[in-house]
Amino acid sequence: MNLKNKKVFVTGAGGFIGSHLCSKLLDHGANVTAMLHYNSRSDWCNLEFLDQEKKDSLRVVKGNIEDSSFMDLNTKNHDVVFHLAALIGIPYSYEAPLSYVKTNIQGTVNVLEAARKNNIGLIINTSTSETYGTAIYSPIDESHPMQGQSPYSATKISADMLAESYYNSFETPVITVRPFNTYGPGQSARAVIPTIISQLLSKDKIILGGLSPIRDFTYVDDTARGFICAANNSDRIGEVINLGFGKGITIEDVAKLIMKLTGIEKDIYCEESRVRPKNSEVFHLISNNDKAKDLIGWEPEISLEDGLSETIEFVKKNIDLFKTNSYSI
Repeated sequence: MNLKNKKVFVTGAGGFIGSHLCSKLLDHGANVTAMLHYNSRSDWCNLEFLDQEKKDSLRVVKGNIEDSSFMDLNTKNHDVVFHLAALIGIPYSYEAPLSYVKTNIQGTVNVLEAARKNNIGLIINTSTSETYGTAIYSPIDESHPMQGQSPYSATKISADMLAESYYNSFETPVITVRPFNTYGPGQSARAVIPTIISQLLSKDKIILGGLSPIRDFTYVDDTARGFICAANNSDRIGEVINLGFGKGITIEDVAKLIMKLTGIEKDIYCEESRVRPKNSEVFHLISNNDKAKDLIGWEPEISLEDGLSETIEFVKKNIDLFKTNSYSI
């Protein structure tokens, strides 16, 4: 599918990955409807970082994916739906699991039903590497068992199974992409890399959760390009495709690399209250991205060092936006 002049609907458009995806879709000539979660401030969340020309090119709608009527009405006459809207903070999922069920499961049903009723040509469903849990084998391919090690991951597993069921039951044209840990400009201190950078720039020490978990970090431009590669290969419906760099690094070593890149050194502390419950921690996530290379012609292009340098510059310019007392991975 060539996205030029296609009518594209993006849920979660104001989020970190969603806003970068909207930008790239505009670069490809798509007509983009960006769905934002309704809020009383009427702000555009991360879409505010787009240049004015791109903001002027967007059609913005505000609502809630938990509202099936809203989804039915607003997805009409679109060619593609990129479904990114979700509750994603793992620590909050321990405290408010029902909220995750409503947004991540019911919301996904509403997206799938709306797409089915409105004969949408393609749905790109967004998964997460957290569905795999701690690696049983590594690197992790798409056949790896899924393990619900947090309420968040359990709801995303459910959403992925719903997408699979709609493909099998109704031939709904859905592809599921499964990003590993994405980072880059615009990400909040909810995630570990901006947490490290913002604390390094504004605090006297770095306080994190577990330091030994291994993660596979992919720069956001690469991840967003993976979504578009999937859409450009719409004959791959029914597939689940990893989007990960393919290299692992511990959280502690990420912090040390950021200190090297900034020329700033500070002590790193593990705060027990930030550590996940023992059986909930995912200790090892490294992607096998062979399927993405073979099926949709995607592979990451931006090194961790280059991506971190871009992210550091963004945080420096926007340090006032970062809350340095929150953390999750």
